[in-house]
Amino acid sequence: MQKDYLSIIEHEESISVCFYIEKEKPFGIGQKMGELNPNAYMNGYNWKAFLDTYLSKYHPDVYTDMGTDPEAGMYVAYYTLNEDNMQKSKKLFKIIAYLVENEDKIYQILEKEADNIEWD
Repeated sequence: MQKDYLSIIEHEESISVCFYIEKEKPFGIGQKMGELNPNAYMNGYNWKAFLDTYLSKYHPDVYTDMGTDPEAGMYVAYYTLNEDNMQKSKKLFKIIAYLVENEDKIYQILEKEADNIEWD
């Protein structure tokens, strides 16, 4: 599974979902999010804050046992490597891809959940 802005990488003991937020499409979405809400300057830490809020509320099954490693230009979610977590990583990939490809959904979530998001 791969898009230019999203990939799943299997490591020896873990599996990572890598969201490359400086790619054209997510970068443009991040800029619009910042226009809609000044707290939402979308570096890796704020994508973490946004996705933590969204996933914990709407996809707690994917959020459970998920670690994150946000950076300035990237957001990484990871799990210990096992079959259940492999399925979680695939579902997370689909969730992020769906949101990016249906960006109005992101803006709706931002409007609805902005006060609940712990911005960087």
